[in-house]
Parts: sequence; structure tokens; C-alpha cells
Amino acid sequence: MTHITVDLPETVFSALRKTPDEFAQEMRVAAAIKWYELGQISQSKAAEIAGLSRAEFINALFRYQVSPCQYTEAELARELSDAD
Repeated sequence: MTHITVDLPETVFSALRKTPDEFAQEMRVAAAIKWYELGQISQSKAAEIAGLSRAEFINALFRYQVSPCQYTEAELARELSDAD
């Protein structure tokens, strides 16, 4: 596993009421969710980055109010028309 060091001011931990380890985990989740939301990574890869199971990642998506479905309206319409 690769380790990345990020320097942050001490005040961020108390402002968010998180320990440094909790903050680091939440950063992983937030980054994975954003990259997933932008369509840059799959749901499976996002869950892996976040250090969560796929079910836990889907729960995190709901917590962040991000849809687990990554279809545009046009893509969904095309999929549904192909199903007929």
C-alpha cells in the first residue's frame, strides 16, 4: 500500500470534531464520492479508494446526497428504449 502525507493545520480536526485518523478516512470517502460523481471512477473503484465495502460506499453516497446511479437522462432514455 502507498502512503501519502498531507499537512493540515491542527485546527481543522477540532473544527470538524474528528481525530486525525477519522479525518483522513473521511477525506478518502469524500474524494472517492466526488470522483465517482464526476464519472471518473467506477463504484467498485470508489469503494476501494474509500476503504469501504460496496454496500458501505452506497450508504456513504446517500449520506452525501449523491445518486448511486450514474446515468445521464439521455443515457437512461436510450437504455430504456433498447429494453423494449
